[in-house]
Amino acid sequence: MIFGGNEIKGVTFLAKKTKILVTHSKRLQEVAEDDITFTKENADGLLLLHNDAFIISLNVLDFKMKRVLVDPWSSTNMIKWRVLEKSKLTRSIILATKILTDFDILIPANAEGVMKTALFEVVDGDMGYNIILGRPWLHEMKVVPSTYHQLLKFLTPKGIKQIRGDQPVAREMNAILVSNNKGKEHMS
Repeated sequence: MIFGGNEIKGVTFLAKKTKILVTHSKRLQEVAEDDITFTKENADGLLLLHNDAFIISLNVLDFKMKRVLVDPWSSTNMIKWRVLEKSKLTRSIILATKILTDFDILIPANAEGVMKTALFEVVDGDMGYNIILGRPWLHEMKVVPSTYHQLLKFLTPKGIKQIRGDQPVAREMNAILVSNNKGKEHMS
């Protein structure tokens, strides 16, 4: 025996003896073609659950650059001095002193056909990654990152483009860092 059947604000309440069943009416959300969204399908192919760094490859200075860390929490973009040396860009840099400690440089990067020039801090040392893309680059590109989905999405004149993170490289780099730290612990 069913009692009730009242609908209040899109919720139907039915009572059968002493049990109450609550159902919500389904609403379909319309998504425009230029809306950037992330779905569960965007995580297909990932090893879940993960806590991996978000590492991509990117065309920088006409080179396919690997080990590029996407760090939405970093307030600066960084590039290793060695990367500039290998790209032969150091020839165009005039050194004011013989000891190079820290300076900034404008560098063009091509992301899926979108070319943007951003300010990078040059780091002379080993930071593990060739480049760290922080908020300045992400904002310049109007990128929406999802670390969970290991995916960057951004709007271009040809629609929404995306860059997928390289989870195996992130795990490999993590294993190297853990191994190096264990070696340092044994030395002290």
